[in-house]
Amino acid sequence: MTDIEFAGDLPAWAALAVSFFLVVGAGLTLVGTIGFVRLPTFYERIHAPTLGSSWGTGGIVMASMIFFTVLATRPVVHEILIGIFITVTTPVTLMLLARATLHRDRAEGNPDVPAEAPVEREPEGQPIAGE
Repeated sequence: MTDIEFAGDLPAWAALAVSFFLVVGAGLTLVGTIGFVRLPTFYERIHAPTLGSSWGTGGIVMASMIFFTVLATRPVVHEILIGIFITVTTPVTLMLLARATLHRDRAEGNPDVPAEAPVEREPEGQPIAGE
């Protein structure tokens, strides 16, 4: 038999905690989805789903850990790996997509994209850091 078949045996405190984290995780994911649909430009739109997926996954993973830890009567923490992978890969993907889009928009001469930041030079006569 699987743990799911014994879900009715879950104590009330655990059921409340699981429900809370599931609702929070699903709510954050929903907010990210709404932001993705409602925001007008790619650069604004890219932030909402990444935050929603990171924090939303965190809530759902926490609910899963509580649920299976209580039912299995032993610590079940392998879901932490899922949370770590999502937390690490989502911002990296965000940066890669944003940089690729920014490079493309600058190459096409899109007027809505700011130009590259000028390189700041050290004033002459000042010692260079590390010398």
